[in-house]
Amino acid sequence: MVIKEHKKTPPIQLLKRAFFLSFGAILVAIGLEMFLVPNQIIDGGVVGVSIILSHLFNLPLGIFILILNLPFLVLGYRQIGKTFTISTLYSVTWLAVAVQFVHGSPLITEDLLLSSVFGGMTLGIGVGVILRSSGSLDGTEILAIILTRKFAFSVGEIIMFFNIFILGSAGFVFGWDKAMYSLITYFIAYKTIDIVLEGLNESKSVTIISSNPAEIAEAIIARLGRGVTYLYGKGGFTGEDKEILYCVVTRLELAKLRQIVLDIDPQAFIAVEHVAEVMGGRFAKKAIHN
Repeated sequence: MVIKEHKKTPPIQLLKRAFFLSFGAILVAIGLEMFLVPNQIIDGGVVGVSIILSHLFNLPLGIFILILNLPFLVLGYRQIGKTFTISTLYSVTWLAVAVQFVHGSPLITEDLLLSSVFGGMTLGIGVGVILRSSGSLDGTEILAIILTRKFAFSVGEIIMFFNIFILGSAGFVFGWDKAMYSLITYFIAYKTIDIVLEGLNESKSVTIISSNPAEIAEAIIARLGRGVTYLYGKGGFTGEDKEILYCVVTRLELAKLRQIVLDIDPQAFIAVEHVAEVMGGRFAKKAIHN
């Protein structure tokens, strides 16, 4: 299935996207050339393969990053959509150029553990910024999206399989200690990407079933400044109609919400779930504290 493009993006939005795509690619180039590549530590995906091939053939890293991504970009254009593909091509081109400019810069540290940690963080921030701007630096993500439509595996599982193979190959090329440091880099980059995409102030959705729903709802609104939605259900055992409260709070507000509920109804049922992203509504409103 090909995703159709709809209304045109305003020029100011295009400029903003281009800026962040460029900025993210530069950060990734700094992470690669000032932390990882000189220490023979690799990342996963196409970048990891490019680092290995650059080492084996003694050719510029940027050439492999661009060439290896091109087949995936062709697939992406046909299967996923023009906007994503163009943004990815723009990011990959910027990265290919940026690594050549940064190449030869002084190492920030020669300590392998510090290089793994801070290189992974720098990569994660850069890739996270690019993903937030509807782009990508890794053609294997495009392939994984396509394959997940045909096989019973998630995108994450397919990418993980590719990266296990790539990081394992690094053991034969650079040695197994460098491969293990590369695994540390990959894990830190992965977690940093999550932080960039979701933010440090994680959101939680809370479902509350209580015999005093109105009183709890009023207390949450008054003391936390958060909106509450009434859902209507029926008890499976009793068959009684119930008013269920649904509320989204930040991670820092969760403990206070829990205390508000239990102060009113110690027997209340509270279910908490992680929320990947919250948009719209009154959620951005500053909380009110008594």
